[in-house]
Amino acid sequence: MKNNFLGRSLCVIEDFSIEERIYLFSKIRELKAAVKAEDLETQQEFRIEDPNFGIYEVFLEDSTRTKESFRNAANFHHAKVSELATSSSSFNKGESYADTFNTLTGYSNKIFIVRSKVEGVCAHLAKECVEYANRNELTKAPSFINAGDGRHEHPTQELLDEYTFLEDNDFNYDNLHIALVGDLFHGRTVHSKAKGLTVFKNVTVDLVAPEELAMPDSYLLVMKENGYNINIYSSIEEYLQSNNIATQWYFTRPQLERMGEQILKRQEELRASITFRKEFMSKLPENTKFYHPLPRHKMFPTIPTFLDKTSLNGWERQSINGMYTRICLLGLFGGSIGEDFIQTKKVVEENFHDEEYIFSVEPKKSAKKVYSEGVNPIANGIVIDHISVGETPSDIREHMRLISKIIELDDCKGGEWVSQNNDGMFKGIIFRPGIRSFSRKELKRLAAVASGCTLNIIKDETVVEKYRTTLPPRIYNFDDLACTNEACISNPSNGEGVEAMFHRTSDKRYECVYCGKSHSFKEIWNTAKK
Repeated sequence: MKNNFLGRSLCVIEDFSIEERIYLFSKIRELKAAVKAEDLETQQEFRIEDPNFGIYEVFLEDSTRTKESFRNAANFHHAKVSELATSSSSFNKGESYADTFNTLTGYSNKIFIVRSKVEGVCAHLAKECVEYANRNELTKAPSFINAGDGRHEHPTQELLDEYTFLEDNDFNYDNLHIALVGDLFHGRTVHSKAKGLTVFKNVTVDLVAPEELAMPDSYLLVMKENGYNINIYSSIEEYLQSNNIATQWYFTRPQLERMGEQILKRQEELRASITFRKEFMSKLPENTKFYHPLPRHKMFPTIPTFLDKTSLNGWERQSINGMYTRICLLGLFGGSIGEDFIQTKKVVEENFHDEEYIFSVEPKKSAKKVYSEGVNPIANGIVIDHISVGETPSDIREHMRLISKIIELDDCKGGEWVSQNNDGMFKGIIFRPGIRSFSRKELKRLAAVASGCTLNIIKDETVVEKYRTTLPPRIYNFDDLACTNEACISNPSNGEGVEAMFHRTSDKRYECVYCGKSHSFKEIWNTAKK
């Protein structure tokens, strides 16, 4: 049977379907039982058992638990484990990620485990190294496992978290009620849960954090789209006064050092709002469990050490589950397990190619176009109408300057005008005398930077071509695009030359395919303003 996991990568949690995660959890459960029972025969079924199977750990950001958990998982498989000495590597000589990992791919390494402050690096490398393998006729491209990238995601932590929640749910996937407590703004482990908890059918999430550490709106939107019931509280104290308290609590460490002097001045107050105290014990429901991705801060632990020997302690078993999870994950990508997996539900992938967003409109035969308030009709040229309808005149003028630069109208004669519709809303008009046609690529650029506008192409005082635009499903393949997240692999500040690409979201914004940052359709052109 074909192994569905060979050659795959885990860059974000959604790289595994719900059915694939459920299968993985069944294998983790089987392996954990075999280890507990000292069943060596069953354990052997999980092993890759190939001394030439290359696993490379590349930790460009400090880590203890994730790194050692993967190393011990690799040792279980008796695989060859290598580590890139990042302090003396070619990264310090200005070498790109792609060049470094392509070189290591050529040395027959099968799996790369990468941790980095740069977000989206695994998604970029998975694509680059496939192309490298194909160019050089290598047998297989390597798999990439994201061991944490900046504030973005930590998918293997999400997998071990989900498995631990399941253990305490008697492996029931029907319902999950969980409180996420702590730094929800910076915590990539809680960000992964916006999509990861979809493995449960009905999810209620209680978000417990002061406003300064609250879950970013983009992740809240994803949670709502996934049907989660969401409740928001500013502190543990406030939460414990509610009527429906979760029996599963997930704590994160506050990363106040990332938030500047003003926040640090209030750190005592902020820490207190998300730190569990002894007086709260009597208010907890029966059978409550606490979890934490670890490490806890030794001076300011959100789960104080007096709880270690209580029944609340679920974080130690959670940490141990990390090794079992990663053993099975390496086994999937290494081919020792996974052949018996059968996908029964079709994985629906959004088709970004079929949706049209540039519409040709039949011009009215009444011929001449009339513009109000001082804009004289032009005999030959273009008029872009209905720009930024409903916005303020100053915002419209600023956006028209951007449009003019993006579609290369700055060197042409003509001008811009702010007018009003019949309903009183302001709109922008760009007019450029002179005969001009638009290629398909130019129309794409226009739609990407001026969605909702109308383009009129005028010859001999008559509109001969007319186009209306809507938001494209994807925006890519333009040199002057850029993700505004400076930690993103595609941001120009990282010098990797990665082409920016964005997918439209349900709220009419654009999400970077690498780091997941949400933008308005105007923001992705920010570099063009400079």
